[in-house]
Amino acid sequence: MLQGLTSKTRFGGKIIDQCLASSVCKLIDCSSGGIKCDNPASVMRVFQSSILAGCIPVFFHPGTAYLQYLWHLPKNHTKYSVFIPVRYVEDLKEGLIERTLVGISKEEELEMREEVIRLIPKLVYADPMSRLETEDAFDLSVKGILETI
Repeated sequence: MLQGLTSKTRFGGKIIDQCLASSVCKLIDCSSGGIKCDNPASVMRVFQSSILAGCIPVFFHPGTAYLQYLWHLPKNHTKYSVFIPVRYVEDLKEGLIERTLVGISKEEELEMREEVIRLIPKLVYADPMSRLETEDAFDLSVKGILETI
């Protein structure tokens, strides 16, 4: 249903432990195949791949995506992702992730997945020879840079 990104740090370890103990969580180990979860470029690639697969992302810190990709992601992040605010590893109480995810209705999940699908053109680079009806990642980046000048 939902996808989260984490590394094998102390904090990430608790997230992984909760996921493994849960019946509703599927752990995606992004460290295999040379991808490192602590490398921002790798994390963004995994994030983009998960969006392309229709996964609803789960974030634990606003800096993971909401603050980094202002030009590409909607301001209302609750429309396409789940945010579980955890400042410290001690805040990650047993079962918190599962309780949060189970609390999402099927209707909410469907709406979020539809929003994720609408995000796809904003996160990929289109073939420059094609005629798009929407802006791609490159268009949004250039537009964002020009607005800051």
